[in-house]
Amino acid sequence: MLSEPRSGRLAAWGNALLAGLVSPDDAASAIVEDDAVHRVEGLPAEPAPVGLTLALGRLRTLGVNGLRVALPAPGHPLGLSGPPEFNARALEAEEAVVCQGAAFGLVPEVYEAGPDGDVHVEVVWHCLPVREAPPADVPSLGEAERELAEALRDATEALSRLDVAGSGPVAEAAVDVYRARAERGREVLAPGYPPRAVRVLELAQRVGLLISVASENGHGGAVSASEMAARAQALRPVERTARRAQVAAYNSIVEQREIR
Repeated sequence: MLSEPRSGRLAAWGNALLAGLVSPDDAASAIVEDDAVHRVEGLPAEPAPVGLTLALGRLRTLGVNGLRVALPAPGHPLGLSGPPEFNARALEAEEAVVCQGAAFGLVPEVYEAGPDGDVHVEVVWHCLPVREAPPADVPSLGEAERELAEALRDATEALSRLDVAGSGPVAEAAVDVYRARAERGREVLAPGYPPRAVRVLELAQRVGLLISVASENGHGGAVSASEMAARAQALRPVERTARRAQVAAYNSIVEQREIR
């Protein structure tokens, strides 16, 4: 939850590109970020994988006018609309991008390559057919913001009762990562997104930090099996809420265009 999903970067900067707010090269650079290279395979009339800049242009010519994010988890097909084959691939990757205007979806497959000490990440986006239907369980920005505030309050109270402290090296490392991201330009979303979407995504990331700290910080103060189960129960709904809020934020620019 703490790391930004690649599908979020692809949708956000792809939407900015489709709106004419950024150049193809700037969009591709922002999407790739720290990875070595991104390619797209399975595009119509393309027998081999193509680069990200060419792929985004090709999707536009195929009729794509918006990109939505899906962040599914077992039992929760968040943002998906089918068919089952695409949903299964997206669930395995825990993320996907669904195109608007043409029935395509993109699922990332991540590879590590290179010798020890010089490993780099390559990403192949698989272009697959999708069903044109409303995405599953995506809230509005307003709903997401209210749900996040309530979930954060309830989870904080529950974890405090269980004495799950945000301390120790794992927690400190998580906080350092979040602060580093926060200080790195503060460009949480691409140009064109409403301020409320930025606010919701930032809150979802802070909730993700809470989940990471509470989940990874050993057993904390939960010294019995029942207390550990109670902690997991307290975190489960807030993790679901944070994923829903992320999807609402990334998809907001597309939803905004549909209202107009």
